[in-house]
Amino acid sequence: MTSDYERQYRFLADRDPVLARLAEEYGHPNPFEWHDGGRTGSSNFAAMTLHIVGQQISAVVAFVVFDRIAAAVGGIPTPGGIIALGAERLRECGLSRAKAAYVLDLAHRQVSGLIDIEDMADLDDSAAIAALTAVKGIGLWSAQTFLIHQLHRSDVLPAGDVGIRRAIGKAWQREDLPTVEEARKMATTWAPYRTYAAALLWRSLRPADELSDPKARALSREVGA
Repeated sequence: MTSDYERQYRFLADRDPVLARLAEEYGHPNPFEWHDGGRTGSSNFAAMTLHIVGQQISAVVAFVVFDRIAAAVGGIPTPGGIIALGAERLRECGLSRAKAAYVLDLAHRQVSGLIDIEDMADLDDSAAIAALTAVKGIGLWSAQTFLIHQLHRSDVLPAGDVGIRRAIGKAWQREDLPTVEEARKMATTWAPYRTYAAALLWRSLRPADELSDPKARALSREVGA
């Protein structure tokens, strides 16, 4: 029985024996899986809100804060709902002053038409990243993970992600952590399936019998509770 992504992972295995070994050990993870427990529905705006909320905090805490925002707006967050809450209410939900400003900037840009985060299908990866990073608080990493999980782009490798670099160091048995530029150069041979390589590298950070995605682990704790 083959996986849904047999062709892409076979391509990577043919290009790189280390990735071949990782695929043998960890299988073919779905690179586009979005672990939100249904919180964001089909809304890209809500998904990016969760990306922003989750910056530099644990997935467990991110879900708690996002749920407070959703309760305050009466459902899946929308641009209008976020704007109606305003900065102070957002901070009461648990956002920092900076993150409240970021979410509001995204909402105002969506309402004014400066960005259409719900329809970015016609934008190539570079254009989509440029549009997203024009929003306050959305850096390259957040934009790249949005491209992976919401836009399902197949050739994105967040070379600046510490987990990616740690996984490379571990898999290639390096004594040092590769630089962002080194990771980026390594990944050139993995195109046009760098997203799949990223998924495999992230997966390799945990034992094969454990959940590797922090949000997936947080959701597992919710079920257990």
